[in-house]
Amino acid sequence: MSPWFPTSPCTTTRCVDVPMRAAGVLRKVLRGLAAVLVVLAGVPLARLVRGTARRRVTLAWSRALLRALGVKVEVRQGFAFFAGAVPSAEETPSEETDPAQGARLVVANHISWLDPLVVAAALPCRLVAKSEVSTWPVVGGLATGSGALPIARDSLLELPGAVARIADALRSGETVAAFPEGTTWCGRGSGTFRPAVFQAAVDAGVSVTPVAIAYREAEGPRTTAPAYVGDDTLAASLLRVIAVRNLVVEVTILPPVNAADRKELAGLAEAAVASATGRLPLPRHTPAPALT
Repeated sequence: MSPWFPTSPCTTTRCVDVPMRAAGVLRKVLRGLAAVLVVLAGVPLARLVRGTARRRVTLAWSRALLRALGVKVEVRQGFAFFAGAVPSAEETPSEETDPAQGARLVVANHISWLDPLVVAAALPCRLVAKSEVSTWPVVGGLATGSGALPIARDSLLELPGAVARIADALRSGETVAAFPEGTTWCGRGSGTFRPAVFQAAVDAGVSVTPVAIAYREAEGPRTTAPAYVGDDTLAASLLRVIAVRNLVVEVTILPPVNAADRKELAGLAEAAVASATGRLPLPRHTPAPALT
């Protein structure tokens, strides 16, 4: 691994919570089966659907998978709360209904493997995904079919090409979503927003929309149960997610930020997300504080 590759101090032993209210065995089995069915249904859709319809299908599929896993999404526009769960298709901004909303870079803090699904469920977008995802069974095909933009995060040589592809997508009027921390944190703290992906927004001349993600149990405090950190496995994290009886993810879509310099742009977006989550970025290898 490259020495510049971002790292997080979070580990499952130190950081991951046990659910306050656990789901029963039957509920967990049904959630697992429902998730498998949604994933399998997405395989032919990923191959058949193209163009602007692909983003709408990805949005609907992401919502269906989150629902199958028992995850409720609550979306706030700025700081104004949408009543209910995820906004309807009519409430969700899109290139077709609002061209000005189409070309923008969406950036969010990164806690869980659920995060890309959460962002895709809240906004029609193309996701930036690490390049190795394309080689994963089933998931790779879904990512490729959804139009995900690959980025080799541990290769400095390939980074300019990835940034150029993201900028091209933005110039074409698409919304692109990325997680500039470069790795996951448990949610008790957060990492620094790396400036590389922000260069794409500068080159394309588009604004950046910061998005803050936080998980909690319904009617309860924030939880780190969905975190995907350290030496965690996807299977273990998946089992923790479906074991939470009422898991809620709060998605706060913050006002756009603009700057001519990528480092300044990254700093503005990072500060906005930190303000919304109440979690300040921590230096590398700093122990995560207690969750309050």
